Amino acid sequence: FIDTALTIQAMGVDLMVVRHSSPGAPHLLARHLDCGVLNAGDGTHEHPTQGLLDIFTIRERLGNLAGKTVTLVGDIKHSRVARSNIWGLTKLGAKVIVCGPATLIPPGIEKLGVAVAHRFDDVLDQSDVINLLRVQFERQRGAFFPSIAEYAHLFGMNRERLNRAKEDVLVLAPGPINRGVELTPDVADGSHSQILHQVTNGLFVRMACLNLLARLHKARSVEV
Repeated sequence: FIDTALTIQAMGVDLMVVRHSSPGAPHLLARHLDCGVLNAGDGTHEHPTQGLLDIFTIRERLGNLAGKTVTLVGDIKHSRVARSNIWGLTKLGAKVIVCGPATLIPPGIEKLGVAVAHRFDDVLDQSDVINLLRVQFERQRGAFFPSIAEYAHLFGMNRERLNRAKEDVLVLAPGPINRGVELTPDVADGSHSQILHQVTNGLFVRMACLNLLARLHKARSVEV
């Protein structure tokens, strides 16, 4: 792994974008490389650029995040997106609620400064933003809920729940979405949905990250 990265660096690259199944892999590489390293997702640990684009999208729509309530719904246990969102949102003063089956909420997550809910219906009217996290079947070892149909019934965002939420609630999802599981097609394609806008913002946020890293790398090279 490190030898591969060193070989790529020897080709004269300025930046390396790394996605890896092992938590901490990009941080390990950064200690061995002179080029910039951008974490594009490391296992179930973090997904920094997804967190940034989610926060950018919310701020674009709502402005100041202080005092706003953002609810992350779904597979919190296996979600690197959840961890990056929690870190960034709490830094900016938002209240974060994580909601899902007890089997998909990591023990002790309250230490990250979030509230925990196990009934989606209880937090609908509190939420300024609802971010629906994909159920990551590929990471699950065993059954975390009785059936997909029951999960959708208890935690899926549908028209009925949307009607009981705040009138101007924002609906986000990092994608890829499972239509009919995390949310129904009419919600995914409706006026509250920010899903495609997240994709658009993701392009520019990641361009900005690459530009920043490239400038930092160039400045460091000049200093050396």
